[in-house]
Amino acid sequence: MLGKGHRFAQECYQSCWFGGGWGFDDSLENELPENWKEFNKVKIPVYLEKYPNSSKVAAGLACGMLWTICKGIKLNDIVLCPNGEGSYWVGKVISDYFFQSGHPLPHRRKVEWLNTIIPRVEMSEGLRNSSGSIGTTSDISRYAEEIERFVEGSSIPQIISTDRDIEDPTVFALEEHLQSFLVKNWEQTILGRDYKIFEEEGQKIGVEYQTDNGRIDILAISKDKTKLLVIELKRGRASDRVVGQILNYMGYISEEVAENSQVVKGCIIALEDDQKIKNALKMVNGIEFYKYEINFNLSIVNT
Repeated sequence: MLGKGHRFAQECYQSCWFGGGWGFDDSLENELPENWKEFNKVKIPVYLEKYPNSSKVAAGLACGMLWTICKGIKLNDIVLCPNGEGSYWVGKVISDYFFQSGHPLPHRRKVEWLNTIIPRVEMSEGLRNSSGSIGTTSDISRYAEEIERFVEGSSIPQIISTDRDIEDPTVFALEEHLQSFLVKNWEQTILGRDYKIFEEEGQKIGVEYQTDNGRIDILAISKDKTKLLVIELKRGRASDRVVGQILNYMGYISEEVAENSQVVKGCIIALEDDQKIKNALKMVNGIEFYKYEINFNLSIVNT
């Protein structure tokens, strides 16, 4: 995303670059380690000193996105940038990091824009949700095949799944909006009674929160601020592998995000479970399992 509210979209497009800022006004040329976690350890305290009213969650998100722009995105990677008018420009990254002082987005990469514009309304539900998530950067690599079809000018629909836990890709496509539905209807869910999705300045930054081993689907905080809740969504049947995955996320949140007085808990939400995950959860404290249900009804109204 090219500035808050896309304010720099036209400038970036015309000058062939994208970038970020977050208040870091000096060059990062010699401060970009290969691992974003090392970058965060150094820069989060700097961010919090400059913005003392911000949370560790917001600081970690900002520093992680800055590292992604400067280092995480590689030469020849493909990026999508919203133009502020309901579509996305598509570009290929053609330079390493460079610094341009005197601009709100001084940390930059050069990009060659392709002759492709992707209307948001033509994206799949999953790509719309991921590309429109809160934050400046979002990893949409799992939608590479769909994006390649847009670039090639092909719109042949395909139902695919790259998740080993998805047994039926058709069911996966039907349930792909699960995260979006939960976020939009949070207050009406059982979890919404005690928790809020983590927010900063009115933005739900707890949606697809970045860790050192992937993105947490939803990070929530109890209304009394004593507990952080890591939520992992599985579209279909959850296997025992998801237990290890969520424990990894919980460990990261406990070490890097939670205050000393806060407890970290986990929550797995899936359509079905199996005996393996039941056995695994018996040996783990602090993780709850929820099953969701899909109901679809038609009611005649013109009689």
